[in-house]
Amino acid sequence: MGFFARLRRLWRHRLFRQLVFVRIGTQAADGLLQVGTAAYVLFSPQDQPDAGSIAAVLAITLLPFSIIGPFVSTTLDRWDRRQVSVVTNVLRAVLAFLLVVLVLNPDLRHHWSMFLFYASVLVAMSLNRYLMAGLSAALQHTVDEDEYLMASSVMPTIGPAGVIVGAGVAFGIRLTFGQFLPINQADAIIFGVAGAGFILTAFLAMAIPRRALGPMLITDEARSTKASDVARGLWHAFGHLRERRPAGLGLIVIGFQRIFYGMTQVATILLFRNWFHEVDQIEPAMRDLGLWAGATGVGFIVSAIVVPPLARRIGVRYAIVALVVGAGVLQIVPGSIFTLPTLVVAGFLLGIGSQSLKICVDTLVQAHVDDDFKGRVFTLYDMIFNACFVGAALLTWALLPADGHTLVGFITLGACLIVTGLAFWRASAPLGSAIFDRGSEFETARG
Repeated sequence: MGFFARLRRLWRHRLFRQLVFVRIGTQAADGLLQVGTAAYVLFSPQDQPDAGSIAAVLAITLLPFSIIGPFVSTTLDRWDRRQVSVVTNVLRAVLAFLLVVLVLNPDLRHHWSMFLFYASVLVAMSLNRYLMAGLSAALQHTVDEDEYLMASSVMPTIGPAGVIVGAGVAFGIRLTFGQFLPINQADAIIFGVAGAGFILTAFLAMAIPRRALGPMLITDEARSTKASDVARGLWHAFGHLRERRPAGLGLIVIGFQRIFYGMTQVATILLFRNWFHEVDQIEPAMRDLGLWAGATGVGFIVSAIVVPPLARRIGVRYAIVALVVGAGVLQIVPGSIFTLPTLVVAGFLLGIGSQSLKICVDTLVQAHVDDDFKGRVFTLYDMIFNACFVGAALLTWALLPADGHTLVGFITLGACLIVTGLAFWRASAPLGSAIFDRGSEFETARG
């Protein structure tokens, strides 16, 4: 069953439709916030950022919630998730409007308020990931029981679509208003529109009946927030992954892929910012980066159309091998040719490969991990996914030039992806290919 056929089947559920609108709204507003933050920190005329700057932004926005997430996410099994969505979006709107005030301060970069800026971004991004966890947990309450895996394969495509819409609006605001307004005022408009988007999403969430999104009552042990209990639960999840090797190998391969692909993304951002353009050429750099980022985002969406027939035809195991090895080849050609057209094409193709791999790994976790462990395993998944991306930025800062221009480096990253794919193929060989398809959403379609 193709993506659009699955979406049509799920669309008959009113709660599912409402959840989709909330997810698109909240991720579109989050896309505005992310681009506004990146534009303000990395695309100001007086600054020439390096990979260390990007790593700092990523560490601030990604790592803290990866650490505290296992402890605070248990509240999603206690509080009304519909109310969580409403309150979280209202709080993020307040933070977005605070960012408007902060960036309009001409002394922000040389004042204590810069700390408040980063703190506000940190809280806003953490609230987003907290909300995304709540919406994922709520998904099962919006569809029939036999449609849950189907819905789980549709939602990862809808989310990036919302981010692309928000990011596109943010790029448009920056490029349009940046022509005749000071840069900080253009950024303030982006944050203001993001705040309005959060408020709109809160109203969309209020249209959902209370308690319609759960949670159901569960045991006190499962809801424990004690540090020792949470740490013990994560350790048990590692043990479970050792027993369920298809899921464990999937998390390992996506961790390595996230490092090498992340290094490529950071280096490409530096190319557009520091190599293709001078430091003061903000609008051309933003425009070119927007084309590349948009192409990458479209690749994420197209992956939902590409990966199901690929996995049905050759199986999940060989699909993962093909996606990682193919990404390595594409990273070498056209990804190592430093022109705007070739990098945009590479962004699109690598976007397909990266998101397709994530769909395959998501499917392995859904199919091979017991329900009692899924929450903890997905928490580990989130921690690995984000920590590896921050690590990628740090490695780029340590190993690659400040302008991102290194033919040897880009080719080496492609070779590392190829080696990762081949290593997964060899490590998974003793299990056989059939076990990777067992219980997955692709198995039925393969017949």
